[in-house]
Amino acid sequence: MTLVKFNPEKKNNVLMPGFNDMFESVLEDTFFSGRRVQNLPSVNIADSPDAYQIELAAPGLKKEDFKVSVERDMLTISTEKRTESEHNEKSYTRKEFNYSAFTRAFTLPDSADVERIEANYADGILKLTLPKKEEAKAVSRKIEIQ
Repeated sequence: MTLVKFNPEKKNNVLMPGFNDMFESVLEDTFFSGRRVQNLPSVNIADSPDAYQIELAAPGLKKEDFKVSVERDMLTISTEKRTESEHNEKSYTRKEFNYSAFTRAFTLPDSADVERIEANYADGILKLTLPKKEEAKAVSRKIEIQ
Protein backbone atom coordinates (compact mmCIF):
# COMPACT_ATOMS: atom_id res chain seq x y z
CA MET A 1 0.00 0.00 0.00
CA THR A 2 1.25 3.47 -0.87
CA LEU A 3 0.44 6.48 1.24
CA VAL A 4 -0.18 9.68 -0.74
CA LYS A 5 -0.36 12.99 1.03
CA PHE A 6 -3.36 15.11 -0.05
CA ASN A 7 -2.75 18.85 -0.22
CA PRO A 8 -5.79 20.84 -1.39
CA GLU A 9 -3.67 24.00 -1.62
CA LYS A 10 -1.44 22.48 -4.27
CA LYS A 11 -2.63 23.33 -7.78
CA ASN A 12 -1.17 20.39 -9.68
CA ASN A 13 -2.95 17.08 -9.56
CA VAL A 14 -0.61 14.22 -8.61
CA LEU A 15 -2.22 11.82 -11.05
CA MET A 16 -2.29 14.24 -14.00
CA PRO A 17 0.34 16.98 -13.55
CA GLY A 18 -0.41 20.25 -15.30
CA PHE A 19 -4.10 19.45 -15.76
CA ASN A 20 -5.35 22.43 -13.72
CA ASP A 21 -2.69 24.72 -15.14
CA MET A 22 -3.99 24.08 -18.65
CA PHE A 23 -7.48 25.38 -17.77
CA GLU A 24 -6.14 28.31 -15.78
CA SER A 25 -3.99 29.46 -18.70
CA VAL A 26 -6.96 29.32 -21.07
CA LEU A 27 -9.35 31.12 -18.72
CA GLU A 28 -6.82 33.81 -17.87
CA ASP A 29 -6.19 34.57 -21.55
CA THR A 30 -6.91 38.17 -22.59
CA PHE A 31 -9.73 36.98 -24.86
CA PHE A 32 -11.68 35.69 -21.87
CA SER A 33 -10.88 38.49 -19.43
CA GLY A 34 -13.94 40.61 -18.81
CA ARG A 35 -16.22 37.99 -20.33
CA ARG A 36 -16.61 35.75 -17.30
CA VAL A 37 -20.03 35.29 -15.78
CA GLN A 38 -20.87 38.08 -13.37
CA ASN A 39 -22.08 37.26 -9.90
CA LEU A 40 -25.41 38.44 -8.59
CA PRO A 41 -25.28 41.81 -6.87
CA SER A 42 -24.80 41.79 -3.11
CA VAL A 43 -27.84 42.39 -0.95
CA ASN A 44 -28.20 43.64 2.61
CA ILE A 45 -31.48 43.00 4.42
CA ALA A 46 -32.28 44.72 7.71
CA ASP A 47 -35.25 44.43 10.06
CA SER A 48 -36.30 47.40 12.16
CA PRO A 49 -39.39 47.77 14.35
CA ASP A 50 -41.24 49.72 11.63
CA ALA A 51 -39.96 48.29 8.34
CA TYR A 52 -37.70 45.92 6.43
CA GLN A 53 -34.90 47.48 4.37
CA ILE A 54 -33.29 45.89 1.33
CA GLU A 55 -30.12 47.37 -0.18
CA LEU A 56 -28.89 45.98 -3.50
CA ALA A 57 -25.45 47.01 -4.81
CA ALA A 58 -25.72 47.62 -8.56
CA PRO A 59 -23.28 50.34 -9.68
CA GLY A 60 -23.24 51.57 -13.24
CA LEU A 61 -26.98 51.29 -13.77
CA LYS A 62 -29.72 53.90 -13.96
CA LYS A 63 -33.00 53.77 -12.10
CA GLU A 64 -34.74 53.16 -15.45
CA ASP A 65 -32.78 49.89 -15.82
CA PHE A 66 -34.54 48.30 -12.82
CA LYS A 67 -37.83 46.48 -12.79
CA VAL A 68 -39.27 45.93 -9.31
CA SER A 69 -42.51 43.99 -8.94
CA VAL A 70 -44.55 42.19 -6.32
CA GLU A 71 -46.69 39.18 -7.14
CA ARG A 72 -48.44 37.45 -4.27
CA ASP A 73 -45.73 37.21 -1.59
CA MET A 74 -42.73 37.43 -3.96
CA LEU A 75 -40.68 40.62 -4.46
CA THR A 76 -38.67 40.51 -7.70
CA ILE A 77 -35.87 42.88 -8.68
CA SER A 78 -34.44 42.53 -12.17
CA THR A 79 -32.40 44.43 -14.75
CA GLU A 80 -31.47 43.97 -18.34
CA LYS A 81 -28.86 46.12 -20.04
CA ARG A 82 -27.55 45.84 -23.57
CA THR A 83 -24.79 47.92 -25.09
CA GLU A 84 -23.22 47.83 -28.52
CA SER A 85 -20.13 49.60 -29.76
CA GLU A 86 -18.61 49.73 -33.21
CA HIS A 87 -15.06 50.76 -34.09
CA ASN A 88 -14.15 51.42 -37.73
CA GLU A 89 -10.45 51.40 -38.50
CA LYS A 90 -8.53 51.38 -41.78
CA SER A 91 -9.19 47.86 -42.99
CA TYR A 92 -11.49 46.35 -40.38
CA THR A 93 -14.61 46.92 -38.36
CA ARG A 94 -14.89 45.68 -34.81
CA LYS A 95 -18.29 45.34 -33.14
CA GLU A 96 -18.66 44.52 -29.48
CA PHE A 97 -21.87 43.54 -27.79
CA ASN A 98 -22.34 43.54 -24.05
CA TYR A 99 -25.37 42.08 -22.33
CA SER A 100 -25.91 41.93 -18.61
CA ALA A 101 -28.98 40.88 -16.69
CA PHE A 102 -29.91 39.56 -13.28
CA THR A 103 -32.99 38.72 -11.27
CA ARG A 104 -33.25 38.52 -7.50
CA ALA A 105 -36.44 37.32 -5.83
CA PHE A 106 -37.39 37.50 -2.16
CA THR A 107 -40.28 35.87 -0.36
CA LEU A 108 -42.04 38.55 1.67
CA PRO A 109 -43.22 37.88 5.20
CA ASP A 110 -46.92 38.29 6.00
CA SER A 111 -46.07 41.31 8.13
CA ALA A 112 -44.86 43.38 5.11
CA ASP A 113 -47.28 46.00 3.77
CA VAL A 114 -46.87 45.52 0.00
CA GLU A 115 -49.06 48.53 -0.79
CA ARG A 116 -46.55 50.98 0.73
CA ILE A 117 -43.21 49.70 -0.64
CA GLU A 118 -40.84 52.51 -1.62
CA ALA A 119 -37.71 52.30 -3.80
CA ASN A 120 -34.81 54.71 -4.27
CA TYR A 121 -31.66 54.40 -6.39
CA ALA A 122 -28.62 56.56 -5.56
CA ASP A 123 -24.84 56.11 -5.70
CA GLY A 124 -25.08 52.59 -7.15
CA ILE A 125 -27.36 51.23 -4.43
CA LEU A 126 -31.03 50.38 -4.86
CA LYS A 127 -32.79 50.83 -1.51
CA LEU A 128 -36.23 49.39 -0.89
CA THR A 129 -38.25 50.10 2.23
CA LEU A 130 -41.00 47.63 3.06
CA PRO A 131 -43.12 49.05 5.88
CA LYS A 132 -44.63 46.61 8.34
CA LYS A 133 -48.36 46.32 8.85
CA GLU A 134 -49.58 48.05 12.01
CA GLU A 135 -50.72 44.79 13.59
CA ALA A 136 -47.28 43.26 12.96
CA LYS A 137 -45.27 45.98 14.69
CA ALA A 138 -43.85 44.83 17.97
CA VAL A 139 -45.77 46.23 20.91
CA SER A 140 -43.47 47.08 23.77
CA ARG A 141 -44.58 47.74 27.29
CA LYS A 142 -42.92 47.69 30.65
CA ILE A 143 -44.14 45.07 33.08
CA GLU A 144 -43.90 45.89 36.73
CA ILE A 145 -42.59 43.14 38.98
CA GLN A 146 -44.50 42.74 42.23
